[in-house]
Amino acid sequence: MSDPLNTESEPANLRLLRVLVTVLTTVMIGGLLVIVALFVIRFSASAPVVPQAITLPDGVTAESFTMTPGWYAVVVEGGTRILIFNRSNGELAQTVDVNVTAD
Repeated sequence: MSDPLNTESEPANLRLLRVLVTVLTTVMIGGLLVIVALFVIRFSASAPVVPQAITLPDGVTAESFTMTPGWYAVVVEGGTRILIFNRSNGELAQTVDVNVTAD
């Protein structure tokens, strides 16, 4: 039988292992809490205001859309043209022709 009053200390390696497991558990719990907090912050942010309608020139079909606080852009014609619109009034501000050469 073992003596419950035995005051022998545990080996140094076992004590180090116990501390490392405790630290690892604390770090993992902290990391999980940070990830959950980032998800909550990211998904609770309000969505950007997208224009209800965009008037494109006749015969043009939108392929891609992107926006900034001051303007939004629509990629058309197979990615060879970009139409940039003023976000405040929706008017066409600039047309950019993209010349892509095959390698």
